[in-house]
Amino acid sequence: MLNAFTDVGTQVLVLFVLIGAGILLTKLGLITEAGSRTMTDVVLYAVTPCVIINAFQREYRPEMLWGLLTALLAAFLSLLFSVLLAELLYRKTEISRAVVLKFAVVFSNCGFMALPLQQAILGDDGVFYGAAFVAMFNIFMWTYGLLTMSRKKNAKAAIKAIVNPGVIGTVIGVILFACSIKLPTVLGSPVSMMAALNTPIPMLVIGYHLTRSDLRRVLTDKGAYFAMALRLIVLPLIALGVMTALHIDPVITVSVVIAVSSPVAAFTTMMATKYGRDTALSAGIVSASALFSLLTMPLVVGLAQYVTHLA
Repeated sequence: MLNAFTDVGTQVLVLFVLIGAGILLTKLGLITEAGSRTMTDVVLYAVTPCVIINAFQREYRPEMLWGLLTALLAAFLSLLFSVLLAELLYRKTEISRAVVLKFAVVFSNCGFMALPLQQAILGDDGVFYGAAFVAMFNIFMWTYGLLTMSRKKNAKAAIKAIVNPGVIGTVIGVILFACSIKLPTVLGSPVSMMAALNTPIPMLVIGYHLTRSDLRRVLTDKGAYFAMALRLIVLPLIALGVMTALHIDPVITVSVVIAVSSPVAAFTTMMATKYGRDTALSAGIVSASALFSLLTMPLVVGLAQYVTHLA
């Protein structure tokens, strides 16, 4: 558990350093409203598919296929349950606030926060199953998340939700893995470099919005605390209980719990920015949940390791 605490703490501190850089650059006038929106589009439409494709660029082993399917199913059911819970809880909440709180409950920072911790605790197999969660995350984010934030329910919006960079990246990544296709250096290196932007750019954008928001608002918002409690404690414990009861492979179980227990996804602010929702609330809840995860993630992940006998 001590190792989990150290690894999580390091990742959170890195996040806050990058957010601080975003605040400084904003104060210096180097990040503007137009610039933050442009960076948001770059992440959503270019960086995201590269993250998925890069995650599946690993050696294919037949025995990993069943594990991959299990991890994808666990991620699907976890996200689906979160969606149903969020829709039930916030059906009467004002739209601009509701969509941010729904995102906070449903979407975790399963990329930057989870993958390094999965690597540190579980090794390459943990990262592989973590990548499966990230892939399912992107499918939900670009379907349910997009439709929720945009509030567009017509056929055109539905097609856009299905055919989008996140889903396309997932399909390409899985095909490359299943067919044991390794991208040549001339393609693989650019994809890897683009994927590396998945953390710094969103954090800079959050830093920009924090300069325009009052963090005290989130820290005195009971609704925000409730959403963060669901995200950081309740949902990961439910995932752990169900997967343990079903005797799912311990490595897959702990990998999924790490992903689910991560703080609110930076994409919450990305989407809120793009569609003009409550960006102040989104930036505050992303930052506050990352801070609280310093305590909650080590405890939840340590419990998962203990229950699955991986500690």
